[in-house]
Amino acid sequence: MTAATHGERRHPARAALLVLADGRFPAGGHAHSGGAEAAVKAGRITGAADLEEFCRGRLATTGLVAAALAAAAAAGVDPRALDDAADARTPSPALRATSRRLGRQLTRAARAVWPSPALEELAASRPRGAHHSVVLGLTAAAAGLDPLDAAHAAAHESVSGPATAVVRLLSLDPFHATAVLARLAPQTDRVARRAEEHALAARTGGTSALPAASAPLLDLFAEDHAAWPVRLFAS
Repeated sequence: MTAATHGERRHPARAALLVLADGRFPAGGHAHSGGAEAAVKAGRITGAADLEEFCRGRLATTGLVAAALAAAAAAGVDPRALDDAADARTPSPALRATSRRLGRQLTRAARAVWPSPALEELAASRPRGAHHSVVLGLTAAAAGLDPLDAAHAAAHESVSGPATAVVRLLSLDPFHATAVLARLAPQTDRVARRAEEHALAARTGGTSALPAASAPLLDLFAEDHAAWPVRLFAS
């Protein structure tokens, strides 16, 4: 067996991860800033250095939580229990609504690209839409990806959205924004691996084994942003 063949057997659907993590995947993420728009208005993001610190904070808190939920869904943990756990870990009503809206949009895209009974069952049980991270995990599983892949997709999305948004909000040089994401890659990998560990523990320990890291400032930003009469991003 050649090394290439061995790699193909270990990761037969790895190319699907590139499709799922691509910003052009039609799941609606491009319309959301992940809190960056409110942070820019508050003067907390003024350039690449601030963006990097903002994204580091997101990775360590909401990014880890989302990655663990996605990994758990991909690992076969009951998605309805995970959806309830996501609700409990999202104190901001605005962020809960955003997560479910993104979950509905991702469900539509996933059912067209990688249809699966699990996605159909979750859509039927959650007519308002399931939380985005849970749908992401089920989508990853439907695409043949493993829990670590799902965690990577969620962790990457938690920082790529704000980075892309700041390019538009501040006319930040896209080279500098991409360099931020590159510098964050080691932390993104660590968060994904931690998320996978939590997800595997949740298969026997239930959703209480999942992290519940919080970012109160993001919650406050979200509530403030939702009340703006004019804004560039939906969240």
